[in-house]
Amino acid sequence: MSSLGDRFRGRDDVRVSFEFSPPKSDEAEEKLWKAIKRLAPLNPAFVSVTYGAGGSTRERTHSTVKRLVNETAMKPAAHLTCVGASRSEIDGVIQGYWDAGVRHIVAIRGDMPNMEGAYRGHDQGYGSTAELVRGIKSIGDFEVTVSVYPERHPESRDFDHDMDLLKEKIDAGATRAIAQFAFETEHYERLLERLAKAGTTIPIIPGIMPTTNFKGVVRMAERCGATVPGWLSSYYEGLDEDLATRRLIAATVSAEQVHDLERLGFRDFHLYTLNQADLTYAICHILGFKPAAAS
Repeated sequence: MSSLGDRFRGRDDVRVSFEFSPPKSDEAEEKLWKAIKRLAPLNPAFVSVTYGAGGSTRERTHSTVKRLVNETAMKPAAHLTCVGASRSEIDGVIQGYWDAGVRHIVAIRGDMPNMEGAYRGHDQGYGSTAELVRGIKSIGDFEVTVSVYPERHPESRDFDHDMDLLKEKIDAGATRAIAQFAFETEHYERLLERLAKAGTTIPIIPGIMPTTNFKGVVRMAERCGATVPGWLSSYYEGLDEDLATRRLIAATVSAEQVHDLERLGFRDFHLYTLNQADLTYAICHILGFKPAAAS
């Protein structure tokens, strides 16, 4: 009988990518770079650096991405949103990334600052993610990753509307999509059915969210329309003060989810690191991703 890791170990067609957040203090920056140095030997396909709501961390994102280019062998993908900036300002950021050697951008519409209120585009800005993708491609031959939702986007009227938006982004030049995190495999099964019906063939990368800080995950899920199943909630009952056990559960849940998704045909997995290396490293280790010297 094969183990969970045996299904992945030695497989060249399975890839992982990591997501980091730009630091907001010197202490946070030190923590981030400790995480990056620990995870770099796992040779991720790429690493993304997020953007704060309303572009609130634009300069920190840019600085982190430039440092990744200059000081590591990893391939960074910079997040970019439509919120809070004119087209000329965003175009300047895009050109700055190109000049810095960045060749991959994660283009998303974005949320309002502090996640408050319905989305409102800048009067002189890009009106949609598809427009942003076209703007990116007009400046440089970037790889462009966009988002897709296994569970309907909270502002979308229905799943068909979600597929129409994704097709618009693909037509504009998007080359892959990261799926918002979901905890039930059935949501990804239905997503694959909708993609097949729509004739969409770009790679889809499930986002794998660690659940160590379960209360925080619940808040994020509420904002993005993701369902937190009862079985997952029950895992964390009575563990508010037991971080060690929560970490063990989070690693187990994430590894099992990747295993289930691999059986559906997924080969790429995007791990939200939350700038904490140990859990991400453990999940990758279980799945057979190890530094070359330890192989």
